[in-house]
Amino acid sequence: MPPRHFLTLADIDAETLETLLRRAAELRALHHDGSLHEPLRGRVLGMIFEKSSTRTRVSFEAGMAQLGGSALFLSPRDTQLGRGEPIEDTARVLSGMVDAVMIRTFDHSTVERFAGASRVPVINGLTDDHHPCQLLADLQTWQAHRGELQGRTVAWMGDGNNMCRSWMQAAEMMDFRLAIGAPSAYAPEDLADYPNSRHETDPQAAVEGADLVVTDVWASMGMEDERQTRLEDFAAYQVNEALMAAAGEQALFMHCLPAHRGEEVTADVIDGPRSVVWEEAENRLHAQKALLEWLVTPRR
Repeated sequence: MPPRHFLTLADIDAETLETLLRRAAELRALHHDGSLHEPLRGRVLGMIFEKSSTRTRVSFEAGMAQLGGSALFLSPRDTQLGRGEPIEDTARVLSGMVDAVMIRTFDHSTVERFAGASRVPVINGLTDDHHPCQLLADLQTWQAHRGELQGRTVAWMGDGNNMCRSWMQAAEMMDFRLAIGAPSAYAPEDLADYPNSRHETDPQAAVEGADLVVTDVWASMGMEDERQTRLEDFAAYQVNEALMAAAGEQALFMHCLPAHRGEEVTADVIDGPRSVVWEEAENRLHAQKALLEWLVTPRR
């Protein structure tokens, strides 16, 4: 039986997504109760990082430990990928030694090629095109505060990047509306493929009626040379108290972190009462434990 992979949200159906979100909430409750739950005892997760991270590494490594397994951290210096070994060769070798592989890299084709040659599940820990693990945590957090997602409205403020694209996929799967507030030059090129998503150049129009406002850094890793241009282009899309007021009193705020206070979000918003950012960050741990449990344990 071929392995299941999680490279984008489109690799699962809406029913499986709901199952993972329910399980993530259960695992969070078990963890807070101090209950021991170790279904992955003896299992090993290989973690390949070509992009550095705090939350991705700690959440996957801690998650495997809490599930009774272990995780191996591999940087480009620690694998033959850094010396030019074909991706497929590395996949064949590692999948004979570990039970799953998580990859955080730049080019999305890297995880696709790796998964194509792997005998064990492959998880996308982030690529330039998608960040599905973050969406699991975001959706888990949103459900905890607002319940049913169907028919709700999310406002994405900023670049039509990997996070935005994963939100676009989620909107189709969970049947909610996504308004993308961004300058025209930064709108997702494939927006027409996602009928539940729309683009707004007016930031006020993007957040109007939103149940949730989400943003990300304006210049991601690898875009350092564009930083100043992006600061100028996105200045009107900063999530501040005025923008949150336009969204409405009940709107929550999320950010996948790291955050640059004073740029894409002001301190009074991210540290304020409507921010669920810290719960969102913790839920990376629990959502990924649900994912690992689903991917690695034997199918019934």
